[in-house]
Amino acid sequence: MRLSPLTRLIAAAVTLFAASGAFAQVVIAPTAPPPPRVEVAPAPRAGYVWDPGHWRWSRGRYVWVSGHWRVVHRGGRWVPGHWAPRGGTWRWIPGHWA
Repeated sequence: MRLSPLTRLIAAAVTLFAASGAFAQVVIAPTAPPPPRVEVAPAPRAGYVWDPGHWRWSRGRYVWVSGHWRVVHRGGRWVPGHWAPRGGTWRWIPGHWA
């Protein structure tokens, strides 16, 4: 099946929009997260970057998510997710490549 140029353009735009995290759910917590847990980052690993652990808001409470490896994206720098205060609440800013 051949796709028209317009259909291919729309499909590419939707793919880029989805990959940008635009469909990501906004997470807002009513209180500040606890201090981060101390995790010892493993030794560097070629082709990967360590994403440190963080607190996730789930069912009305914070739950710890351990750190993990992410595949490196060429030309990018990993910015870990973090909590930011906003209007008396706390908003999760997802990790992303910059």
